[in-house]
Amino acid sequence: MPCFAHGSPIPITAVESTQSLPTQPEPILRIQPMPSDVNMHGDIFGGWIMAQVDIAGGIAAARRAKGRVATVAVNQFVFKHPVMVGDLLSLYAKVVRVGRTSITIEVEVYAERGIPDTQVFRVTEATLTYVAVGTDRRPRPVPAE
Repeated sequence: MPCFAHGSPIPITAVESTQSLPTQPEPILRIQPMPSDVNMHGDIFGGWIMAQVDIAGGIAAARRAKGRVATVAVNQFVFKHPVMVGDLLSLYAKVVRVGRTSITIEVEVYAERGIPDTQVFRVTEATLTYVAVGTDRRPRPVPAE
């Protein structure tokens, strides 16, 4: 975790980075935060990242449920590094558990930072649970694969 001194993150080279994004699976969502998404310290607001994670998790859950889903729990959410304006975020989501009506999804968020010397950071990890719902918005069984 980076340390902050007077609101400034430590240099990028001092935190863990990887050479490239994961190659499998493909990211479910890619987005670039804008200046309107920053908090009072100039970092991207955590609530904005949480919303993007919920969107990515919801896409994966809806695909597996073959229909509408609703978020029922945020089981875990870890911010590993700050996200900056101009980072390109890639969100990866995978199904980790399927119950009778629920689906648990893990989401990892990676940030690509800097051109031409791009560095990649895993900035956020989360686990969320969704429930499959019918047109009446009541829980329904998740169909077999």
